[in-house]
Amino acid sequence: MTSFQASQGIPPTGSCDELTWSLLVESGWALGDRLLMLTAPNLRGEDVAELQRILARLGFDCGRVDGIYGPDTTAALQDLQRNSGLPDDGVCGPDTVSALDVLSRNTGSGPGVVMVREVAAVTSGRRSLGHLRIVIGEYGGLGALARQVTTALRQHSASATVIGDPDASTHAALANRYRADVYIGFEAANEPVSLIQYYAVPGFESAAGRSLSEQLAHDVRYPLRREDIEVIGARLPVLRETRMPAVLWRLGPTSEIVAQTPTIVRGVVLAVERWVHDLNE
Repeated sequence: MTSFQASQGIPPTGSCDELTWSLLVESGWALGDRLLMLTAPNLRGEDVAELQRILARLGFDCGRVDGIYGPDTTAALQDLQRNSGLPDDGVCGPDTVSALDVLSRNTGSGPGVVMVREVAAVTSGRRSLGHLRIVIGEYGGLGALARQVTTALRQHSASATVIGDPDASTHAALANRYRADVYIGFEAANEPVSLIQYYAVPGFESAAGRSLSEQLAHDVRYPLRREDIEVIGARLPVLRETRMPAVLWRLGPTSEIVAQTPTIVRGVVLAVERWVHDLNE
């Protein structure tokens, strides 16, 4: 169980919790096992992720490779179907799978158009910190830190808002509705830990999320040494369901973090400034 959880980028607790079970079910689907189409709720699975990876490599922008069959995936598939002489019904059935198989033989193995689009969305118009819409998330215990980061970003002309809720999917839904350019979440821990996570699955990672994670690890100073700050790719719900570059920072112990809040706030603002500047280069 722990090896499966680690392969999925979720905490390797060894317990089959709700998140682990849902990913076990999703991982059982291979492309072609079932019809894929837009439904409510959206279909989820490894077959959807494989479809998205192929579409991206072929240059059809389906959004993030998240394994969720939503409107962006439907539109990209319809575009491919039209270009392949197939009915553009947005349903991935046997004929479409066959066409994908033929077309994908002539492509590379990289992330394709998705990574380009993600970076372009942040840097369009040569953006600076003052042009960004930023959502700061907090799951309990670090409300003061989240509010002070939000205030500091506003003082640097960014459009920033804070979400305080224990549910990760609520954070993702609100950040998407806000049309944020970036999401930074803070999750409290009782033990000494500093773990910055960005979205990554086999065959795809959020390049902008990774670079922001690394910038935060570099610029934020508090009693933990830089080498004690771990940066990893993960498939956590808030990272998977947000449409923008997103990071989730688990840090603790809470008492130590509260005492170091001003130092952390300054580092976060500096990191975001440098991150968007580097993306524009």
